[in-house]
Amino acid sequence: MPHLNKLRTAAPGGPSGNTAPLPLSRLRTALTVFFALDGFLFAGWVVRIPAIKQQTGASASDLGLALLGVSAGAVVTMTLTGRLCRRFGSHPVTVASAVLMSLSIALPALTHSTLALGLVLLVFGAAYGGINVAMNSAAVDLVAALRRPVMPSFHAAFSLGGMVGAGLGALVAGGLSPTVHLLLLAVIGLLVTAVVGRVLLGQAAPVTERAPQDPAPHRLTGRTRRLVAVFGVIALCTAYGEGAMADWGALHLEQDLDAHPGVAAIGYSLFALAMTAGRLTGTTLLERLGQTRTLVAGGTTAAAGMLLGSLAPTVWLALLGFAVAGLGLANIFPVAVARAGALAGPGGVAAASTLGYGGMLLGPPAIGFLADWFSLPVALTTVAALAAGAALIGWAARNATAPQDA
Repeated sequence: MPHLNKLRTAAPGGPSGNTAPLPLSRLRTALTVFFALDGFLFAGWVVRIPAIKQQTGASASDLGLALLGVSAGAVVTMTLTGRLCRRFGSHPVTVASAVLMSLSIALPALTHSTLALGLVLLVFGAAYGGINVAMNSAAVDLVAALRRPVMPSFHAAFSLGGMVGAGLGALVAGGLSPTVHLLLLAVIGLLVTAVVGRVLLGQAAPVTERAPQDPAPHRLTGRTRRLVAVFGVIALCTAYGEGAMADWGALHLEQDLDAHPGVAAIGYSLFALAMTAGRLTGTTLLERLGQTRTLVAGGTTAAAGMLLGSLAPTVWLALLGFAVAGLGLANIFPVAVARAGALAGPGGVAAASTLGYGGMLLGPPAIGFLADWFSLPVALTTVAALAAGAALIGWAARNATAPQDA
């Protein structure tokens, strides 16, 4: 069974005992900031969804259709970003996507109809999909150059940024209008991109040569393609929960449990905090449990947490459930993508990541339709069902290996 990011350690060369050469250390710091910025901006948008819903007068299904704009924009962009990265490099595409995301985050607060909201969310979704594919591609190159298992730290930075963004939203929800709040986020995003983007633009992505004894990555053909799809489905099942929590968690607390808007915003912050803690300890967890047990334990924990979070009769029990769900989901996506990469190299990473992010973006509209047909608490139980499904698939695929002749 392949090990997550089990790479050789780079030769010493950085200051203060850092094993990475200085240029790679600076590059790692810059990429970490972009992962955090992505989470920060996305969380800043999602905690204001209840206010935007009220502003536009949208029903749950109307809001679900509008949120489909994020999904559509992101999925289309994800299919193109790989080509853009190959042509222009992952670093310039990351910076360009960050600029577009920073600009577009201010647009939803300027809309007053569901149609207008859906159209501006197309732009926001395109930027979100582009930056996720581009910076993950850059991170894969950097991990290979460092020969150290640092990928979980990037995902932890995304979660940490989401926690800070949601926490800031909780603080200002009662005092700032969505327009002022989102404009402030746009300014912060542009300033951070201007400062940190110079590191990426001034340094090409590192290129490493494969050691002669290392096996060549498998191609996405035949059985290998099907196995990559399996791990992509695992990523989709868990990312569905992340998207649902981001777009509907605060609304559930405020609408169904009568929580104050500030308290409702804390829900996603707790979820993001738990994911951050889980990812920061992910390497240790994988070393002790292995990949399969980590997948199964994570899926089972997330399922239990979301059942509590969606069906709890009080705000504080629901918050506890959201935190438990975040802890369970924390490492499933990185492990699934890593398994796909071990099977098929960078092509496997790209395919599984696209499926996974598709789940994050397509989940919220599905929750909206289910909320109209049944209720929002019932709709949120689908997160628990898919997390349990990911655990079952992970166990069933515990011995998955690519054929030697693939």
